[in-house]
Amino acid sequence: MTSVTEKRPVNRVRHSVLAGQAALTALGSYVLVESLRLGLWNDLGPGPGFFPCVLGGGLVLLSLIWFVQERAGVQSAAAPEAADGSQVRAVVLSLLVLAAALPFIGFQAGVFLFLMYHLRLRARTSWIKSLAVSLCGSVGVYYLFTLALRVSLPEATIIPLNLIGL
Repeated sequence: MTSVTEKRPVNRVRHSVLAGQAALTALGSYVLVESLRLGLWNDLGPGPGFFPCVLGGGLVLLSLIWFVQERAGVQSAAAPEAADGSQVRAVVLSLLVLAAALPFIGFQAGVFLFLMYHLRLRARTSWIKSLAVSLCGSVGVYYLFTLALRVSLPEATIIPLNLIGL
């Protein structure tokens, strides 16, 4: 038999989770509605509301999935992870290096090196997985944005890289 004092913290956690889900759903809905007013597409490609619409819709969808999982009892209580400051510093520093290097080495080479660093050196995944994800994440995303969405991404200004199409 559980006492009343044991139920209060559980109810407080349930209410805070429910409030978080409602807040994220409301925020995603607001972003979704406002992005539609901006316009999703124009003559040049994706309009100013395209990416906010995708992000708002994704936030609503993920919040609803979280709600359903929470109600079904799918969520397991995972042990809290210790904060790893070195991982955070590595990601932030490598993002700053990537942003500084993009005008010189271009999107494809820059994102490929960024992903290889994080997958192979930091996460220690296999060479095959690291190469496959890095190629899809750099070359695949580059062509998706440039050909399908007609969005220009930085190209290399260093002559040898520019000559081979990076």
